[in-house]
Amino acid sequence: MDFLGTILWPLKWAVELILVAWHWLFTAVGLPAAGGITWMLSILGVVLVVRGALIPLFVRQIKSQRAMMELAPEIKKIQDRYRGKRDQLSREAMSRETMDLYKKHGSSPLSGCWPLLVQMPIFFSLFYTLSDVKRHADAGTGGVGALSAELTKQFNDAKLFELAPFHETLQNAWATRPEGWVATVVIMVILVVLMILSQFFTQLQIISKNLSPEAKTGQAYQMQRIMLWVLPFAFVFSGVFFPLGVVLYWFFSNLWTMGQQFVVIREMPTPGSEAAKAREERLARRGKALNSKGKVVSIAEYEEEQRLLLEEVEKRKAAQPKRQQPMGKQRAKKQAQQRTDAPQARGDDDGDTVATTK
Repeated sequence: MDFLGTILWPLKWAVELILVAWHWLFTAVGLPAAGGITWMLSILGVVLVVRGALIPLFVRQIKSQRAMMELAPEIKKIQDRYRGKRDQLSREAMSRETMDLYKKHGSSPLSGCWPLLVQMPIFFSLFYTLSDVKRHADAGTGGVGALSAELTKQFNDAKLFELAPFHETLQNAWATRPEGWVATVVIMVILVVLMILSQFFTQLQIISKNLSPEAKTGQAYQMQRIMLWVLPFAFVFSGVFFPLGVVLYWFFSNLWTMGQQFVVIREMPTPGSEAAKAREERLARRGKALNSKGKVVSIAEYEEEQRLLLEEVEKRKAAQPKRQQPMGKQRAKKQAQQRTDAPQARGDDDGDTVATTK
């Protein structure tokens, strides 16, 4: 076992346990133990467990990405303020102001990557598990945990749609051309194309529907657009060199991500985005609206809240002292003279009144 395999041993043990548990469940309901459909569904079960456990991190990722997009204009202002200044003090000041901005809004450039970073060790554990299946099957041994020698032999002999072995890679099938290699190549090419399309559509949903107009002016938005076209090339690489079972795992994981993003964009869209406007329209058709806390309420409750908020604003305005407009010296002197002349004018009026009475 190499160094990386040793480090990933605990995760390989966990992956095997989950895989075998799902395999046992599907065989218990009548599916064949060595059938390709049984092992495909078992891989799907691994995806459900792993991605379900990552839901809290995904929620945090969505909030972080949303905050990063909304902060993009402010970050650009900081960068513009220090543009052209290459001295050490200026670079440190720009970094400090940027980090203070992240800290103030509870965001970080790395927090949006946590689900992917956490999932990668699990992904490589599955990669090692499937890569070692043929070697262990030929040696008559099992995996590191629940994957016994018998199950390893069944997994090695199983084929997707009874055509493509789960341990086979596209590169190896094309190079060695074993029996049935054409079907293996066709199936894996189709899976790679579906992986690319699902990833592309997921990213497209985000940048086309779930960003506010302000966020679309920032550098983070430009990076999102670049990643929309760059990521498919990474999946082409993985589809060529990864075993079919790993490609299946990644495809099922992409489907989960796509569905998850659809729910988030529909029910928790970014304020000001096209998705948010579409949700408000759907709520309006149902006689509902969003209050100031983002909670769905009736139109009557929404209008009552708006009335109370308006009254609160008016009270605050009335409580504030009136701001006096600054005046020039001539105007101030003129007003002082008027205040001085006013008592004299009142005295003259009183005299006239008395005289008239007499």
